[in-house]
Amino acid sequence: MSLLLIAALLWIFAATATAFLPMRYQLVPGLALIFGAVVLIGLFFAEFGPLPGVLALAVFLSFFRRPLGHLIRKLTGKARA
Repeated sequence: MSLLLIAALLWIFAATATAFLPMRYQLVPGLALIFGAVVLIGLFFAEFGPLPGVLALAVFLSFFRRPLGHLIRKLTGKARA
């Protein structure tokens, strides 16, 4: 098994453990998971090609759709309507 797949599995376990935390403790690990996922997806594109990379990106966007939306609203200064 490649080192990248092991890293992806560890990311999955970390995301699962973070989901079990109370909401007030999820911010820092959640941000770390988001930035780590961006790196992992980039490495997936480089190592396995575009199809697995696009699938990984789709899974990431599905998994983090609400936190990413919240982060984008915070960064752009737009309040939720």
